[in-house]
Amino acid sequence: MVLKAANLTKRFGKFTALDGINLEIDEGQVYGFIGPNGAGKSTTIRILLGILKATEGVVEIFGKDAWSDAVEIHKRIAYVPGDVNLWPNLTGGEVIDLFTKLHGPINKSRREELIRKFDLDPTKKCRTYSKGNRQKVALVAAFSSEADLYILDEPTSGLDPLMEQVFQECVLDLKSQGKSILLSSHILSEVEKLCDKVAIIRDGRIIETGTLNDLRHLTRIQVLVETKMPITNLKDLKGMHQIEETNQGLSCQVDTEEMDNVMRHISRFGIVKLESAPPTLEDLFMRHYEGNGKVAGIGAGGDN
Repeated sequence: MVLKAANLTKRFGKFTALDGINLEIDEGQVYGFIGPNGAGKSTTIRILLGILKATEGVVEIFGKDAWSDAVEIHKRIAYVPGDVNLWPNLTGGEVIDLFTKLHGPINKSRREELIRKFDLDPTKKCRTYSKGNRQKVALVAAFSSEADLYILDEPTSGLDPLMEQVFQECVLDLKSQGKSILLSSHILSEVEKLCDKVAIIRDGRIIETGTLNDLRHLTRIQVLVETKMPITNLKDLKGMHQIEETNQGLSCQVDTEEMDNVMRHISRFGIVKLESAPPTLEDLFMRHYEGNGKVAGIGAGGDN
């Protein structure tokens, strides 16, 4: 076990920011930590990094206490925040070298490869960088480091889609080396592509956790079907939602666990055309937040 947080609670006065958080990350695992802005993701990460002290609970990283052994733990951790602040008079290359030296000798070939991949000019002063370029500096520094655990808090904030793809390739490369990654994000497609396990946080509590396959039973599959004869009694079937007639046929959403029964019923009317969209992490996310007024902030940057 690389990281374990048990009953993690953090209060600021009367406000409870985290309420009994449990996280477990194994070696070689990419762990997705998702939720809207303000859900508690960054507060959790600050406790894991030893920046904040938990009110209650236990946090162990590499078998050491995250608060009292923070200095030792940081020797094996690489961290990327969602909003990077750099020394304005240093160049990007100087900042990268400074950070990577904290983890031992600099792997110059790896450093140069990452600078090229992220299309970064390391000779410019940090004060001239855009938000996206500041993010690139932090990512190059982290991925150049010889760390065992990478804690990434909204790491692609400010990056264009091409650079997001480079980021994803780097994460998968680390995973293939047996490294562990905690990826905090509200970019759901990113989490879905990369993560082995996901935890959804809302209002300081973990409301769902498991592998993507574990969680997909809670989602619905979008189905578009055209039949030779009109389909009857569809509304009476269990697991049917949002049934609508379209120019292409019939559109509906089906609970994953009821798909077999629904298809058996529909097939009796002579299927001419059938299209289905697999459930996504976004479906699951929206199911948890719909009706709670909590979806604002998804897809936008911000502090958590």
